Amino acid sequence: MTRPPARTGSAGAVYFSLLGPLTARLDGRELPLGPRKQRLVLATLLARPNTPVPVDVLTDAVWPDDPPRTARKNLQVYVSAARALLGPAGDGGRDRVVHGCGGYQLRIAEGELDTLRFGSLARAGRAEAGRGDLRSAARLLREALDLWEGPPLNDLRDSAGVAEEADRLEARCLTVYEDWAEAEIELGRAAVAVDGLRDLVERHPLRERLRAAWMNSLHQSGRQAEALAVYDDYRQLMARELGLEPSPAMAALYRSMLGRGREARRPAAARETVSAVALPACTGAFTGRREELRDLLDVLGGGEERVVVVSGPAGAGKSALAVRAAHLLADRFPDGRVQVRVRREDGTARGRAEILAELGRLCGVPEGNAAPEDAWQEWLARHRALVVLDGVPDEASVRGLLPRSGACSVLVTARGQLAGLAPVHRIALPVLADSEALELLGKLIGIGRLRTDPAAALRIVRACGALPLAVEVSGMRLAVLRHLPLAEYAARLEDPSAALDELVAGDVSVRHRVASGWQDLADGDRWVLGRLAGLAEAGGFTLDRATTALNCAERTAIRAVESLIDAGAVTSPAGEVTAHAALYEVPRLLGLYARERGASGRDGGAGAGGVPDQDRGVSDRTGGVPDQAGGVPDRAAAPARAAVAAGPLSPG
Repeated sequence: MTRPPARTGSAGAVYFSLLGPLTARLDGRELPLGPRKQRLVLATLLARPNTPVPVDVLTDAVWPDDPPRTARKNLQVYVSAARALLGPAGDGGRDRVVHGCGGYQLRIAEGELDTLRFGSLARAGRAEAGRGDLRSAARLLREALDLWEGPPLNDLRDSAGVAEEADRLEARCLTVYEDWAEAEIELGRAAVAVDGLRDLVERHPLRERLRAAWMNSLHQSGRQAEALAVYDDYRQLMARELGLEPSPAMAALYRSMLGRGREARRPAAARETVSAVALPACTGAFTGRREELRDLLDVLGGGEERVVVVSGPAGAGKSALAVRAAHLLADRFPDGRVQVRVRREDGTARGRAEILAELGRLCGVPEGNAAPEDAWQEWLARHRALVVLDGVPDEASVRGLLPRSGACSVLVTARGQLAGLAPVHRIALPVLADSEALELLGKLIGIGRLRTDPAAALRIVRACGALPLAVEVSGMRLAVLRHLPLAEYAARLEDPSAALDELVAGDVSVRHRVASGWQDLADGDRWVLGRLAGLAEAGGFTLDRATTALNCAERTAIRAVESLIDAGAVTSPAGEVTAHAALYEVPRLLGLYARERGASGRDGGAGAGGVPDQDRGVSDRTGGVPDQAGGVPDRAAAPARAAVAAGPLSPG
């Protein structure tokens, strides 16, 4: 595989960025680039790296209309200031900016400038595509695109000379984006490109290659009507703006989509007959999760891991993400892709024998003298299939179902972390970012209505805790209640006593899903969560505040909080941080439900002495109150939860 050059990381290295606002960093520290005219000079030199730039070009960039008589002297001052700011080039101590007969030249290495690294990655990606390795090509092109932070030099585009260079850079970025999108489409992974293509087409409506890629990505995702509408919009735009028809290639693509009906476009390998496909349809409201989806496709598509666990609170969109990935991995798993629910409709766990029987029916596992689990393992060893085990309550429910050998992969979704499973690749789903949550709401109620009161729309998604299920239910409800102002509905959701009652649309209830997550918790965890939920309303809680609220020793509080993290009821920072410095959070709607249960005296009341009623019952059966070491015999299988019951945890 072609290897792109790595970004330099030595001490004293300067890194410049043009793919966005002009910036320069020295050892990770952003450098002040001086007044605007000095930045214009530097931007013009960086746009033509290692190439002499005539003085006239620099003059036109800084003074496009009427340069002063002192323009050359001023340019010398700006160059001298830049030379002093940036220091020497490389290890040899050469001047960073030099002057010759052709003009000023800025010396810079590939690893010091994002546009040079962008070009190197793009060339490497295209080389891989030319060799037929589309997976490597897509990865390299995506790495190049990750350097693109927005319109190049967007803070200096009022200069005509800089704007011209910026437009040239943006055209290069668009071409690479088209290369990447087409590679993903050929790999059968069009969904990762759909939203980005739509945004770029809105900004560049006459760029035909972008339109064609967007049509193909929609069509491959099963959204044929939208794909055909993209062509109709383009045809009308061309006629109105230019008096032209779309190119013959674009028209041929449109006719081929009409002829293929609802069949999504896939590469030849993905159109082969598979032995078992049992997946729900992808939802059109799927929004965000681009990084997580890309991670799933890379890990499962590359064969690096046989088991992936996607975890997150109830309603976080774990199942939707798993189904989307399974649809896009058709070419990687020719022997089948199936989803099996590990819970019944009421949320209780299904038995292993029941799950094995369903897997056997879906995958055609032959019946014989072997035990069902052995027959299943034999089938996994001989096939290449993807199995989605959805809604797993605990490790014991799936241990015998995971592949021990062979090329099959299993994608597990669970509310808890399932820490006892190893080795696995883990993806934790956070709540949606504000922009993603608003995008999801807009898909359901219409962008026009969302734009009538964007502040109220933001209040709605935040009152939903940015939980995908809650935002989706809000959208479905508002789509029916067309008369209801967004601000009024936002006020309803912001009322803690009414929020869960508002989040119901037909037979879809957020309360029901949150209640199922609550029932998954051990008795002691419920009591602790009830105590901590009130702290979370202020935006999170620290370990010190948890220790005070639980009225227990610090070590006991740490184990109690970490037990809730393991169960998926409390979130913690993604990066490494000490337990004391961490800010912990309870998902808003789960916190409201916990407080509601505590107020009603159910599932979390404390008995005499501050020990939760359920835990006090355990103590009575074992002959006394649990001691500080957490010695509760029938909780030996869950030591973290035993610490919660070990107390004393006073209600305070």
